[in-house]
This record gives sequence, structure tokens and C-alpha cells, in this order.
Amino acid sequence: MTTRRDLMTGSLAASVAMAAAPKPPKRSVIDEYDPANIKLSHRMPIRGMSDDDLLFLQQIGIRWARIEFGEEASYDYMKATVERLARFNMKIYSAVHPAYRNTDVQLGRPRRDQVIQTYCTFLEDCGRLGIPVSNYDWHPANTYTTAEILSARRYRAREFKLSDFRSKVEKQAFEREYSAEDIWGTYTYFMKAVLPVAEKANVKLALHPDDPPLARMNGVAKLFVHFDGYKRAEQIAGSSRHWGLTFCIGTWSEGGDQMGKDVFEMIRDFGGRGKILDVHFRNVSAPLPHFVETFPDDGYMDMYQVMKALRQVKFNGTAVPDHVPGLAGDSGIRRAGTAYCIACMRSLLRRANEEAG
Repeated sequence: MTTRRDLMTGSLAASVAMAAAPKPPKRSVIDEYDPANIKLSHRMPIRGMSDDDLLFLQQIGIRWARIEFGEEASYDYMKATVERLARFNMKIYSAVHPAYRNTDVQLGRPRRDQVIQTYCTFLEDCGRLGIPVSNYDWHPANTYTTAEILSARRYRAREFKLSDFRSKVEKQAFEREYSAEDIWGTYTYFMKAVLPVAEKANVKLALHPDDPPLARMNGVAKLFVHFDGYKRAEQIAGSSRHWGLTFCIGTWSEGGDQMGKDVFEMIRDFGGRGKILDVHFRNVSAPLPHFVETFPDDGYMDMYQVMKALRQVKFNGTAVPDHVPGLAGDSGIRRAGTAYCIACMRSLLRRANEEAG
């Protein structure tokens, strides 16, 4: 028969055992609407996306969007896009308008003021709609890839081989060659015109590095192939809080030890000062002269350490899968490849939140 003393002794022993047992680790909850957290997002060429595509993205947990608008991006069209995405519980974090890519702008031709005004109107419309970031790059005459191949794991991916580019692809793209100072002149002109508009609209400008990071392609110099290029661009922007980076992990990894600062040093520098606005979360097989774009878990860069470094500097912008490889049966927005990337990123983010807070 169990006595009162036995019960008390048993209860005491159980309490001691419970106190001695290790506590389960605290699980972080990923809330992508928490302003302190990284926001998982996806690049969407909205014109070609069906409601079924948007439903798929909602189902895999996408709640933020980078929208790649076309020339049709009037205020009414953009507002309708905001409302359409809201039906799928998504918000636009960043947006792209093709006006900045116009060679009249990037090469300094006479018509550039007219095209720049189109971009300024777009920034004003972003501000009216509460879209906080506009992405842009500055590499006219660029060649992104030399082939699409089957990777070692037999998914479809983009390849760049420098020897093939130089021998089979490269040509003078325009009527003359353009030096680095030529392109710095056009970039500076653009920035002086659009940055005050962005500041007034409260929209941040996020500058993508040159992909691949080669100093010259097709007769045109490229600027953002090294830490020094970003440093000079920041000096042009001055103390503005509305200038920053679209930091492409894949592009920076392509450059390897030729970039002046590695991926983690860039995160600590620019990310530590709140200058990284958006991240393209892509891996590659190796640095130049030959690389294949890969899924996050299949390249040479440790993408968990990248995610952790971003959390350590309290980065709270969006991270998007970039140049998603194609899996069997993929077409269009590459649903299987996209789902694979987002699942991988979400698991890395959860673990990084647990370690870095």
C-alpha cells in the first residue's frame, strides 16, 4: 500500500528529475510580417503570372513580392497589382521598372532625360502605394550566361564559362567602346536626378552588382564588380538613407577572392550600417572563370552561414531565390524549383533565428 510518505518522496524525486532534465530549445516562430525579421520573397514578372501561380506561391508561404513591372506600369496598373496580390495575402516589398535599363540612360544619349522622368514617375507611384524599395542595376551590354546545362545533380541551370564568352560570344555591342569613367558619368547623372525623387517619395534605391563581375564586357566597362565600386557609389549618394544594395550572394560568390571584400565582410560592412535592402539568395559551383548557378544547398558557399550573418547584423529586408534552376517537369515560374528554394531558405532562416536571435 502506498503511504503518504511514499507519495511525498516520489513527488520530490520527480521534481528533482524534472529540474535536472535539459529544457527543450526555444523554437523561433517565423513571422515574415515582423519588421525585425528577414522576409522571404519571390521575383514575379506579374504580367505573365496567372492566379493559379499566385495561389501556388501563397501555398508555399510567400507573403512578400518583388514585382518586375513592364512599360505598362502606370499608377492604376500598379494599384491594381497591389490589390490583386492582397487577395493572396501578399504585399509588394520591392519593384522594378525597365526605364533604368534603357541604353539612352545608361550610355548617356540625348533622350535620357525623357526616360529618367518615366523612372521618377514610377518612384513617385511606388511611394503613393507604400512600396518601400526599387531595384536597379547598371550594366549595359551585359552577358549573363554562356549556356544552360544539366548540373551534376541533373537539374537545369545557367552556366558561365569565361573562355566561351571571350571566344564565342563577346562582341562590340555599340557604336563605340565605353570606358569606366564614361559609365561612372552616366550613373552619377542618373543618381543625381532620381535620388531626390526617391527621398521625397520615401522609396529606397537598391543597386545590384554586375553579374558576372567582369570589369569589361562587349566593349563596355562595368562598375560594380568590386567593393571599391560600391564604395564610390555610396559616396555619390552621400548621406542619403535612401540608397543601398541589392546584395546578390551569387554574383559576389562568382568573384571569389577578387571582390575586395568577401560575402561575409560585405554583410558586416553594408549590412551592419543598414545599407543592404534586398538579398538575392543564390549559390554557385565555384568562382570565375567557370561557374554553374545552383540551388542554395548545392554550391561552394555555405548559405547557412550567409543567413546567420544576415541575422547577426539584423537585416530585415527580403531574401529571394534567384535564377531558380529547373527540376523535372518545371516550366513557367518553375514551381518545383521555387518550392525547393523557399523550403531550403525557410529552414536556414529558422535555424539562424534560433542561433542569432
